[in-house]
Amino acid sequence: MKTRMRTSVVTVAVLLSTGLATPAAAVDQHSANWSMTRTVTLFYPRSSVRAAAWGALVSTNVEAAVARFITSGFDYAKKRAALNDARNTDFCLRVLATHTAEFAPEVHAAAQWALDNGVAEREAFARTGYAAAKARDRQAREATGEQAAALEPFDREFVVLLRDNDPGPQVRAAATYALRPAATDADLVEFFAYDWANAAGLDLEAFRLRVTDEDMRWRAGVARLVTAARTAEAQARELSGEAAEQARAAAAREWGAVAAQTGSPRVVWADAQRVAEEQAAAWHRVAAAAGGAGGLNWNVILGSAGTTAESWGAEREQAAAQAAYWSDLLADALAGEQRMTGGAA
Repeated sequence: MKTRMRTSVVTVAVLLSTGLATPAAAVDQHSANWSMTRTVTLFYPRSSVRAAAWGALVSTNVEAAVARFITSGFDYAKKRAALNDARNTDFCLRVLATHTAEFAPEVHAAAQWALDNGVAEREAFARTGYAAAKARDRQAREATGEQAAALEPFDREFVVLLRDNDPGPQVRAAATYALRPAATDADLVEFFAYDWANAAGLDLEAFRLRVTDEDMRWRAGVARLVTAARTAEAQARELSGEAAEQARAAAAREWGAVAAQTGSPRVVWADAQRVAEEQAAAWHRVAAAAGGAGGLNWNVILGSAGTTAESWGAEREQAAAQAAYWSDLLADALAGEQRMTGGAA
């Protein structure tokens, strides 16, 4: 997995003025939205959505293209990503990322073949090819018996810990399946070989989808609200007397709507920081366990646990940056309300 670079967010001071002058500093919506769009290009799990975000960033009129992507393009790209081949392509990419050629050679080769050879091959792999390749890998492992023979009591005990305590629901589910009453050593070997990494990837993907989808929906709404508030304030500045009072009241309501829009994002991003912190800490513990355990079955986890911990650490930083953006926007909105209610033109 790639390590996410920290998303830059324009953090500004808000001057609570009692007059109607335009504030000296405000959240730079274009810069903040450009940064979020850039994040989508790098880390959003759907490849076609990443491509749409890139299209906005390389447009000849980047500011307008990014604004369109925030307000409507992201949602449209998500709908296109729901088409069958887009889903199958993403499935192949995820399989390649979590099923290594060393520990799952048949699955890895089949996924690469499907990815390289067209719509029909990708559809066939998603429907039946993946399961068939998994069966071939399992048969090969059972024929040699090396990985089953390498299992230690500690390995099973650690999977029990994952089943009962891991912060990721997909990892807990995979560990539960590997330890079900009917499970054999082959199931435990398969958990180490790729089910663990695959489940961890699903947990990270689900997290990214949830927080990004919600944030982009809020940004689309707040972009319209900020425009309305700024327009209303500009109109109030041009009036005097009773008309100005009414216009200021209307502008204050618009800024109040902006402030209200920041409520849910600030809560969600604060929770996202907590989840990412828990995941990063858990994967640091896994990396330490893998380094201490050694053995054939731990080798695949040893190779991925550290990068997974780094990925969750980057998610924590991203969540903190987005929480700061929404807090800054709240301060901007409150300052706007104060300008409209606290002073004269």
